[in-house]
Amino acid sequence: MARKLDTMMRMKQLLFLLSGFAGMAAAADLATVQNVYVLPMAKGFDQYLANRLFGGRLFQVVTDPKLADAVFTDRLGEAFQFQLETISPSPEAEKAAEEEKKEEKKEEKKNDAAAASGLGGLGAIIGGQTVNKVSNPALNSSFGRAKGTVFLVDAKSRQVLWSVYEPPKNTSSKELDHTAGDIVSRLKKEMGKKK
Repeated sequence: MARKLDTMMRMKQLLFLLSGFAGMAAAADLATVQNVYVLPMAKGFDQYLANRLFGGRLFQVVTDPKLADAVFTDRLGEAFQFQLETISPSPEAEKAAEEEKKEEKKEEKKNDAAAASGLGGLGAIIGGQTVNKVSNPALNSSFGRAKGTVFLVDAKSRQVLWSVYEPPKNTSSKELDHTAGDIVSRLKKEMGKKK
C-alpha cells in the first residue's frame, strides 16, 4: 500500500513538473510576440482590448493584420481559420492559390476560344458569375463566439499562445473597459511583466 502511495506521489510530482515546463514554453512563445492585430469582437470589445493593450505597452497594436505576429480573437473555428488565411496565407494555401490561378487562366482561354467560335462553351459566365463557383462554407460556420473567451493566436503557426475566460458582467462601456483591463493585467502577469 505504501508503495502505491509513493508511486502516486511521484506521478503527481512529474505531472506538476511537466505542467510547469508547458507554462514556461507558452511564456517563451508570448515573448516573441511584438505586433498584434485585434479582430472584431462582440459588442465592440476589440476596441476596448486594443486600447488597454496599447496603454499597457504590452504589444504594438497594428491596424494592418499582415504586420501582426499574433492575433487576438474571441472565436476559433473555420471562419477564424479563413480570416487567418486571408491575413497570412500558409505555404500550402499560397501554392493552392497559384494552382487555382493557373486553372482559371486555362479556363479563360477555353472560354475565349469557344466564344470566338460561337459555341459559348461550358463553364460560361452567367450574370458575372461562373456556373460552378462554390461559396466559402467557413463564412457560414456555426462555431459561434465563446462569450467571454479571448484567444491570442500566432499568425504563422496557427497555435493558440494564450487564452482567458473573462466574461463582462454587462455590456456597458465601463464594464467592457474594466474587463479588457483585467485581461491585459492577467496577460502581463503571465508574461512576467510588472503592472
